[in-house]
Amino acid sequence: MTDINTRRYDLDWLRIIAFLLLIFYHIGMFYVPWEWHVKSVHAGEGAEPLMLLLNPWRLSLLFFISGVALRFLFGKLGAAGLAKDRAVRMGLPILAGMVLIVAPQSWLQLVESGEFEGSFWAFYPQYLNPASDFSIITPTWNHLWYIVYLLVYSLLLAPVAGPLIRFMEGRGAAITKRLFAGKTGVVMVIVLPALPHMLYRLTLDPYFETNHNLVWDWANHAHSLTILMIGFLLAKDAAFWSAVRRAALPAILLAVVFATGLSVLWAGWETLQADPDMQWLVWPARMARLFYAWLAILSLLALAQRYLNRPSRALTYMTGAVFPWYILHQTLIVMAGFWLTRQGLQAGTEFILLVIATIGGCALLHELVIRRVGRLRPWFGLKPKDAPRHVRMAAE
Repeated sequence: MTDINTRRYDLDWLRIIAFLLLIFYHIGMFYVPWEWHVKSVHAGEGAEPLMLLLNPWRLSLLFFISGVALRFLFGKLGAAGLAKDRAVRMGLPILAGMVLIVAPQSWLQLVESGEFEGSFWAFYPQYLNPASDFSIITPTWNHLWYIVYLLVYSLLLAPVAGPLIRFMEGRGAAITKRLFAGKTGVVMVIVLPALPHMLYRLTLDPYFETNHNLVWDWANHAHSLTILMIGFLLAKDAAFWSAVRRAALPAILLAVVFATGLSVLWAGWETLQADPDMQWLVWPARMARLFYAWLAILSLLALAQRYLNRPSRALTYMTGAVFPWYILHQTLIVMAGFWLTRQGLQAGTEFILLVIATIGGCALLHELVIRRVGRLRPWFGLKPKDAPRHVRMAAE
């Protein structure tokens, strides 16, 4: 049985798995027809089905786990300590990312589109100038938007975390016990967390397209902050985690059913939308996509509780590596992909070399440079080497 009041190794493993999936998802973005920074000459529809199955839940899982982590971190640091820790650990990587790490992505995107022809060093001063007249915003955070949003949510949560925790340990626990501990607990844990997202899909999504613009991304904020708060509020709720464990089999079966059905609909989505006789399926499919996203997350939470809730040296190492890998990976994909796809390689060879360049680049830069150079560690989200071990582990 999972001990909900100690370090959650199962969620540590899930966080690592989610970030690795995110890396491969961004490699996939190089190959699907969807708009992205640079594209392979082999881009086509082959990877779309798998990408579509990952897309609904990959980031929501990370926000849920981040909510749980914030609950544990608040218990160790308090409100002021939590705010300070997040401001430093996330603020410095955001600054370093926007000023340096992300810049090559913008340069190569503009080179590929024909909007810029010079070298990176000719481009860089213009990148740092917010008044530069490019078709994209510079400087920018690109894939680091997740860290920006998580920082904002953490700072908003810090001053009210104490009262929320006291509520969840008192009256809130009584409410969740009635919802999740009884005979209908499995049904409740499968259905309830998806309902707010369905409401947002009806009321916010049609008016606020996801754009990762912090001040005008309200639908994305609603979805992301809600799943983070679910993780925060239920992080130590025994009734909820018991229901998650009991819901494993039905959640997995339902996730497979929904994934199969949605894949069939997505394969002919444009035709479905254009056919007046099939219009009745559009909105049920959109709601089903949100339900599938929670089913996938719930299935992974249940499986992780059962099979992954154990420490290991590999877990300790990867927990420290995952943040620097996240910061680095997309720039490595863009740079390596831009060069590889111009070498006349076969699609399979290009893909394998891109994976090696991305994973190998992240591993080598983290192990040989970031992890070992004390002054670099905070700029990639790591605690200084001389920080107490429990503080490093809490942050990681």
